[in-house]
Amino acid sequence: MCCAHEKSALVTVATDLLSLVLIKSPADYDVDIVVGNSQRFGVPMGYGGPHAAFFATKDVFKRSIPGRIIGVSKDCHGQLALRMALQTREQHIRRDKATSNICTSQVLLAIIAGFYAIYHGSRGLFLISRRVHRYSQILAKGIEQLGYSILTQHFFDTFVIHTPGKARGIINKAQEAKINLRMIDVDHLAISVDETTDRDIIRTVWHIFSSPTDDQPVINILDTQVVDCIPQHGMRHKPILKHPVFEKFHSETGMMRYLRRLARKDIALDRSMIPLGSCTMKLNAATEMLAISSTDFNGLHPFAPLYQTMGYQQLFEELDDMLCDLTGFNAFSFQPNAGSQGEYTGLVVIRKYY
Repeated sequence: MCCAHEKSALVTVATDLLSLVLIKSPADYDVDIVVGNSQRFGVPMGYGGPHAAFFATKDVFKRSIPGRIIGVSKDCHGQLALRMALQTREQHIRRDKATSNICTSQVLLAIIAGFYAIYHGSRGLFLISRRVHRYSQILAKGIEQLGYSILTQHFFDTFVIHTPGKARGIINKAQEAKINLRMIDVDHLAISVDETTDRDIIRTVWHIFSSPTDDQPVINILDTQVVDCIPQHGMRHKPILKHPVFEKFHSETGMMRYLRRLARKDIALDRSMIPLGSCTMKLNAATEMLAISSTDFNGLHPFAPLYQTMGYQQLFEELDDMLCDLTGFNAFSFQPNAGSQGEYTGLVVIRKYY
C-alpha cells in the first residue's frame, strides 16, 4: 500500500461481504476505496439480476462519492435523529457536482442484505462464514486426496484445481450430476462453496473427481486434519455489527414485528397520496413476489450454461416482443437497472441515431 500511495495512486479492493466476517478489514491495510456486492449475503443469485453493490471510501473522499450519506443530528425536541448529511437528487442537481440518486430497484436489495445481517447478528454470521470456509477446505482436501493438486494456498471459499487434460471431462460429468464448475482452461478448474453447500454436495463433487477404484474421502476424518489456510495475521479480530439492533431480532416473530414497526413509520400508498418518487413507491403485487421468492426461479447462477437457462431466455424474448408491440420500437435493452440508467441509455441511443 505504501508503494502505491508514494506514487499518488488510489488503492481499490474488491471484497466479498461474508468473507469479511472472518478476514481482516480492508481499512486495516490503509486502502482508499472498497467495492463489492451483496449477492450471497441474504440475496439470491437471480441469474445475475438485481443485487445491491456497495462503495466505501476514506473520510477524505466522502464529498466525491455519489448518493447519500446519513448523519446523526438532533430534532427540535433534542432527540437524536438520522438525516441526510450529504445527498444528491435529480431535483437539486448543481452543474458539475451532479450525481444520481440511488434507485429503488437496488436499494431494496440493500435492505434485504441489511435484514439478513440483523436476523443472524454477528454471532450467526460468524458461524455461517466459518461453515462456508471449513466446507471449502474439507472439499479441497478431499480432492487433493483423490490425486489432484490444489493451486490456491490461501482462500475463503474459492480454490483452483490442477486437472491436467481432464477439465472438460470433469465439467461434463459434473453437469450430469446437476453441478456447475468453472473451467479456467483445459488443465484447470475452480470451485466456489457457499451457504447452501452441504455434505451431500461435497460427497457428490468428490465422486465427480474420483475413479471407480478410488476410496472416497470421509468428511469427519478430514475435518480433524484440515489446517486453516487463512494466515493468522489476515484474520479479523475486531468486533463487527456493534449496534444493538443486530442483537435483538433473531426469531421469525421478532423480525416480523420489527419489520412491521418500521413499515408503520413510512409513507405508503394505502395511507397517503405520494406526489414525488413514483419509482420508489411502486406497489409489488403478491403474485410477483411469490415468483421471485421461489428458489427454482431466483437461484440460477449468472454464468450457468445457456442450455440451463431456457426458461429465462423465453421470459426475455416474450417481454421484448410485448414491449416492442406496445411502443413500436424495434428492440429493447433490459440492462438498465434504474431510472437514471434508463435515461442514460436513451441518450446513448439518440446520440448513436444522429
